Amino acid sequence: MANENLVKMRCGECKNINYYTGRNKKKIKEKLEMKKHCKFCKTHTLHKEMKK
Repeated sequence: MANENLVKMRCGECKNINYYTGRNKKKIKEKLEMKKHCKFCKTHTLHKEMKK
């Protein structure tokens, strides 16, 4: 079985879902937070993992 699951990343400013990424839930217990470029805000913003 694969431990890596697909998660959605949501922009903290405009709340749009911009990215999908993998996260190993056994190694990384907390939710992901990354600074990524948002094509709707046209700037780098904090993207957080959202619930399914």
